Amino acid sequence: MTEEKIIIGEGTEFPLNGILTLPENPEKPVPAVVFVHGSGSSNMDERVMKLTPFKDLAEGLGRHGIASIRYDKRSFAHGRKMLKKGSLTVREEVIEDAVLASEMLKNDPRIDSENIFIIGHSMGAMLAPRIDFEGGNFKGLILMAGTLDTLEEVLFRQLEEMKNGKSKIMSWVAFAQDKKFRKSFENLYEISDEEAKKRKYAGGVDLYYFKEMGEHRAEDYLGKTEKPVLIMQGSRDLQVNVERDFGGYKRAFGKKDNFSFRLYEGLNHCFVPALYDDISKATKEFSVERHIGENVISDIAGWIFKNC
Repeated sequence: MTEEKIIIGEGTEFPLNGILTLPENPEKPVPAVVFVHGSGSSNMDERVMKLTPFKDLAEGLGRHGIASIRYDKRSFAHGRKMLKKGSLTVREEVIEDAVLASEMLKNDPRIDSENIFIIGHSMGAMLAPRIDFEGGNFKGLILMAGTLDTLEEVLFRQLEEMKNGKSKIMSWVAFAQDKKFRKSFENLYEISDEEAKKRKYAGGVDLYYFKEMGEHRAEDYLGKTEKPVLIMQGSRDLQVNVERDFGGYKRAFGKKDNFSFRLYEGLNHCFVPALYDDISKATKEFSVERHIGENVISDIAGWIFKNC
């Protein structure tokens, strides 16, 4: 495989450094994927301490003959500048750049423009169906460690797990945050957009960020799509839950022929072998270097080629 430095949104207010990974010496245009980050600010490799999920996937898929684009998240590269412009939504933070990446691939003669897929991880999986609908126009969707819940529902679930965790300090912090956030989020979908913009969350982000995202739920888009969709999760994922989240996808879409499901025994939120079963140990969980295995990568590659 080979790698080329690229810029997503070159000439715009928010240019992003990225990498186009290509199979070495392809004889014909190849299929490709766009990677979409989870929550928070992260670089093009989606680095989480010692883990680099997007780098692992890009290199692995490249060896299988599939190209990819990964790029720094806008909030990673331009976070302060974005907050100065006012209320932030996932459209500015995520969606616009994923659409630009899709367009870049479609205009590259080395890429099979009819076979471009999206891989969304975590919050990226929650947004991938909307990105497809709002201009991405992908051939198919791969949702890794996603959920049909809203972002705030995930937040409250994680706080509940931390409250019941083994760490007394983290439990105390979670109790305090849970009480504060529940009061702040009260009646979120009944208040006006302007009122939601006045309620602050953290780091300069207001509750309109959650409200706007929650009003565009993944389930609504997935219920309408006839495109192939691959749902993936690790059995020891502490950020999303097998029964509620992976099971939620199966209950909602398990009877639809265009949906496929893969559950990986022993893998965590980043699809590497899990070390702990306590969400309060997330720092330790992600601080040991591991890489996504060939079983996950070959499953994705095989599914892509099957749907080309």
